[in-house]
Amino acid sequence: MVSGSTVQKRLTVDSDVARKSLVPTRVAVPVLIALYIAILVLPVTAAWLQELPPRKWQDDLSSGLAMCAFAGIMMEFLLSGRFRFVSSYIGIDTTMRVHQLIARTLTITVLVHPFLYVTGTPNYPMPWDTTRQASVDFGPTCVLTGLIAWLALIIVVAMGIFREQRGGSYEAWRASHGIGAVVVAVFGTVHALEAGRYSADAFLAWFWIAMLAMAMFTLAWVYLVKPIWQRQNPYTVRSVRRIADRTWELVVAPARGDVIPFEAGQFVWLNVGHSPFSLNENPFSIASAPTECGQLAFVIKEVGDFTRSIGKVEPGAEAFIDGPHGNMTIAGRNASGIALYAGGVGIAPILSILRDLRDGGDLRPVLLLYGNRAEEQIVYRDELQEMTLLLDLEIEHFLSEPPEGWNGRSGMIDEAALDEAFEGRDVAVLLHVICGPLPMIESIEAALLARGVPSRQIISERFYYD
Repeated sequence: MVSGSTVQKRLTVDSDVARKSLVPTRVAVPVLIALYIAILVLPVTAAWLQELPPRKWQDDLSSGLAMCAFAGIMMEFLLSGRFRFVSSYIGIDTTMRVHQLIARTLTITVLVHPFLYVTGTPNYPMPWDTTRQASVDFGPTCVLTGLIAWLALIIVVAMGIFREQRGGSYEAWRASHGIGAVVVAVFGTVHALEAGRYSADAFLAWFWIAMLAMAMFTLAWVYLVKPIWQRQNPYTVRSVRRIADRTWELVVAPARGDVIPFEAGQFVWLNVGHSPFSLNENPFSIASAPTECGQLAFVIKEVGDFTRSIGKVEPGAEAFIDGPHGNMTIAGRNASGIALYAGGVGIAPILSILRDLRDGGDLRPVLLLYGNRAEEQIVYRDELQEMTLLLDLEIEHFLSEPPEGWNGRSGMIDEAALDEAFEGRDVAVLLHVICGPLPMIESIEAALLARGVPSRQIISERFYYD
């Protein structure tokens, strides 16, 4: 076994060998942001280039805000489409959070838009007003399509914000969310084409049609193309076994062909026992190493609709995989040492990383801080202990409710625990990987940042918002 003093010496190496961020990621993120902004301002730029006679500034402000907001709303489909060319650079959790925040901001803009107009519809025909400089079209088609899209957007966003408070199944919410999004996209596009003064221009008209086509393609990709691919590449449940209190190990293997290639720390959406065209899927981190090419293992705790019945899943059941996703990986990231933090079943991606380090013969020092409520919730305890013989690994177990005679740490992985674990060590040169409950992630991140750790050296994924 590697001694703790050896680990400490190696964890305090000079910062010159600290981790460097991947160059492609540094380049790609600004490019993606620039492209997004360019698409938002494109319709306003195209309208300005038409050189139509100016209207009252409130009218043009309303039209400009509406065009920018609707372009952004259509881009929301792309953000929610699980496209790895987007999420692989900024993280799928960040993509989801951006999707939420932008949707809410754009919704406020759209809600305000109709109330900014100060020009109305005249009581007499104005055939000379061919550019609609002195009037706004409040015809039935314009009003009805705008109202439907307006109300549908409010409902979709409100259902997302209050989903947890409303209760109900995730599958039902996802179906209603998708249907509502289609209504917003279709009726919003018709409204833009019919009511928009500037959208009468051929370029802008085709722009809105192209955005609608992109949105519909995204939905077809998620709900049709991917399920067809999954149907052709099914998995089979190989084993289900209890490994701790209310915690199970589920192992699946491809019915034919090879396991999807992935990096240690990534996750997939897993569907067990349902058609790939159903909405019954859940995100789970892969616990096995990429070197275990014949199967995928997951650590699943009984907490939700599917997980509460995980023990009833029979070997041989059909399963489907959508992934891999996520960038909570250490592949390609240079660091003098690695600090891993796991809370509860957050150990799953950490296990994948440790197993990958073990199989690759990595000699860097690794520190694992692993927290649970009770001792019987610790998973793979023997395997973790064996890893200390093969890796330069030190493990600190934390229990918030320790039993009598407990030899590990008591309490949570908080600032005080970090002070003690890293006493005399330079935490700023390490790569820090965190997975667990949201309060734990936020607490550790804040503590590390306060200790001078660059944010690029802290890796985590969170799927808890609102």
